[in-house]
Amino acid sequence: MANWKPLEQMTYLGKRYPRLDGPGKVSGATKYTFDLTLPGMLHAAILSSPHPAAKIKSIDASAAQALPGVKAVLTDIHPTGTVRYVGEEVAVVAATTIALAHEALELIKVEYEILPFACDIETAMQESAARVFSDQPNIREPRKDGKGDIAAGFAQAAVTIEGDYRTQVQVHACLETHGSIAQWEGDMLTVWDSTQSINPVREAIAKFLNLPQTNVRVICDYMGGGFGSKLQAGRYSAMAARLAKAANAPVKLMLTRPQDLMIAGNRPNALVHVKAGASSDGKVIAFSTKSYGTAGVAPNARIRLPIVYEDIPNVSTEHYDVFTNAGEARAFRAPGCPQASFVMEQVMDELAEKLKMDPLAFRLKNDANATRQMQWKLGAEKFGWNKRAAQANADAGPIKRGMGLGAAIWWPGGRGTQAQMTILPDGGIEVRCGTQDIGTGTRTIVAAVAAEELGVPITAVKALIGDTNYPYSGGSGGSTTAPSVAPAIKNTAEKAKEKLLTVAAQHFGVTANEVTLANGKAFVNADEKKSLSWKQLCALLGATPIMVNGEWVEGLSSAGVAGCQFAEVEVDTETGRVTVLRILAVQDCGLVLDRLTAESQVNGGVIQGLSYALYEERLMDRVTGAHLNARFENYKIAGALEMPKIDIILTDQPERGVIGIGEPVKVPTAAAIANAVYHATGKRMREIPMTPDRVLRALHG
Repeated sequence: MANWKPLEQMTYLGKRYPRLDGPGKVSGATKYTFDLTLPGMLHAAILSSPHPAAKIKSIDASAAQALPGVKAVLTDIHPTGTVRYVGEEVAVVAATTIALAHEALELIKVEYEILPFACDIETAMQESAARVFSDQPNIREPRKDGKGDIAAGFAQAAVTIEGDYRTQVQVHACLETHGSIAQWEGDMLTVWDSTQSINPVREAIAKFLNLPQTNVRVICDYMGGGFGSKLQAGRYSAMAARLAKAANAPVKLMLTRPQDLMIAGNRPNALVHVKAGASSDGKVIAFSTKSYGTAGVAPNARIRLPIVYEDIPNVSTEHYDVFTNAGEARAFRAPGCPQASFVMEQVMDELAEKLKMDPLAFRLKNDANATRQMQWKLGAEKFGWNKRAAQANADAGPIKRGMGLGAAIWWPGGRGTQAQMTILPDGGIEVRCGTQDIGTGTRTIVAAVAAEELGVPITAVKALIGDTNYPYSGGSGGSTTAPSVAPAIKNTAEKAKEKLLTVAAQHFGVTANEVTLANGKAFVNADEKKSLSWKQLCALLGATPIMVNGEWVEGLSSAGVAGCQFAEVEVDTETGRVTVLRILAVQDCGLVLDRLTAESQVNGGVIQGLSYALYEERLMDRVTGAHLNARFENYKIAGALEMPKIDIILTDQPERGVIGIGEPVKVPTAAAIANAVYHATGKRMREIPMTPDRVLRALHG
């Protein structure tokens, strides 16, 4: 089985080193899909439905087609002819400028048959509600799960708690909106896409357009935010391709900000009724939930309950997906987990309080994960948990402080990636891999893993990624990228290294295992004076480069991580404002490839979790069916002024190989903050975001 070399022998891995693309990003030289301009490129715009439910009876685009500068109009883009949410695509136009394209949209006349709708979960759940799909009810059949004897469990419980919890719909709010540029050369289609999944997007586009996959190339050099929403192809990609074919010119189609927030994905909400019981010695022995959630016009709004504390002997869960006339959900950083954690961690605190136990001590009794047991204790000491007031609402005066905590977990690993390395006679090193860098530093770790294996500076490696012409890799989601890609790069570099060692050994007149590659040179182990610089070694190749192919191998990565977070907040009981003062995140991710990028992932997850806890919420108008805050001016997101002090402890487990870290750090943040708010005020916040009005209602209602 393959292994990584010990940390103490590493030059890059496990250390902090800057991203290779950093200078380009901060200087503006880096080009995202949104920034690209091709010769003769047209600009496209989508006509969105103003109605939450309607049949498209007719579309007259003649005036738009006659507008000078309009090169193509498509009116057959809707798959069913019945729109089911405001913002859904109805027609699309390509013109010489984006302004002209939007002008053309205003000239398209659409006749609709308006239908009744239910755009929010409470309305949709009513017996009299309009059906989102005429052939099925809004509330789908439940998914039930469980184990043990729930009635017996509650009968044995010394204490029980029962309550209702609610989380909101959160949109992805990507800085770069979703979109594509399409260009045809004969029957060959190239798509530049803002995507987390170049190969799955290629497959989807080829299938939709009835093309061989060999005729489709997808490129994503850089992507400006996705968080799961860009793991799948959008209708916009196919629209751009069809417009480009019709106009015989490249076409750029990027969603507007309102369209992006309305139609390009969201995190489902959750309405959860929970009952839990614990024994007198502090063990949770019964856990029962009934939950509802909406993914809009899509299914699968399920949440992962119970989460983390999964050794409960008696469990019963019942979940109902609810259709609403709203944009469909897409994968969003740790799908189903932040909602579940918000419920679960507060339940744990409530049970601990009833038993008059410290919340941390209660968790240590119920958390079987050995790594997290260590992390709980390490984090508590670092955070100063022993200074936490024994009782909630301990501070006098209107400004109150409190501490809370929550646990992180994630499961998937990685596999399936392939790679190719070319070492040129002039010393150049090229690594090709059909993965993509979604802002997490993948391009840098590709170069670092190769450089580590070959013993050269990281700057000597040219990492070529983001193109379906390169060897296959899967989508970047589920924290699977690093554990999929890093082993493949190492395996590829090992094969290239073996060939180089043979070349060097022949030159020195020794065997290959007597030669070492390190510090940018090759040398004989017994006599380091017998050496060649990297360029001298590669020059021995003559005119023939080394080219090798590699793949993911067992033993270099694994799955499953643990973590925990501690939060301290300040609550102004006169205004209802919650200020997060500091958060400590303790997290493992196996072998740390680059501490800077790993810590950046933790920072990003904590920031998103804080924003989820206090600010973000999609607001739907029950009267018009519109998404009321589909712009950044009124979709509230945490900014620089709301940032707390964030401390990070990465608990290395290099013996486990590489494991992803993107997902778990988003999971417990909102829950830890909610528990801290309760500790500060003595009032339980069972709904997020914890906006000032909700805090005041909890305090004084």
